[in-house]
Amino acid sequence: MGESEMTKTDGTGDEAVSRFVERFAAEMTAAGMQRMASRVFAALIASETASMTSAELAEQLRISPAAVSGAIGYLTQVGMVSRERDPGTRRDRYVLHNELWYETFTRRDQVLVRWEKVLKEGTETLGRDTAAGRRTAETAEFFAFLHDEIGGIMDRWRARKAAGAQEA
Repeated sequence: MGESEMTKTDGTGDEAVSRFVERFAAEMTAAGMQRMASRVFAALIASETASMTSAELAEQLRISPAAVSGAIGYLTQVGMVSRERDPGTRRDRYVLHNELWYETFTRRDQVLVRWEKVLKEGTETLGRDTAAGRRTAETAEFFAFLHDEIGGIMDRWRARKAAGAQEA
């Protein structure tokens, strides 16, 4: 792997970067993400270009190409990375999406709407006067609340990000 991928411009070396990658990956794994996907994601986020090939990921993380492939499959499926072809080669490069967190929460927002709809239908099926019906109704209301709030949160994030860009 090239010097630029493993060594930050401030002189932080391979070992420090690896420790960060493993620490962040452990936090994501503890939150429920698959272990290899967490490690691959953390390596990508820590890379200067936010993109790496399968060989670079395997080398940095000391894992097999098959492990990289499985992790990339998961990360692609959940929309956290995309696959691009290196120009003039047959190699794939795995790239973090720009606005990654915004896109992730926007998609999650769409999931909340679908869950809310199903839960409201479930409330009617189970009966509003039953414990299960009340529980599904409350859960649907919670998802409606989250859906309403996410839009405002994303607006505030864009404003904060724009203000930070103006200060730079």
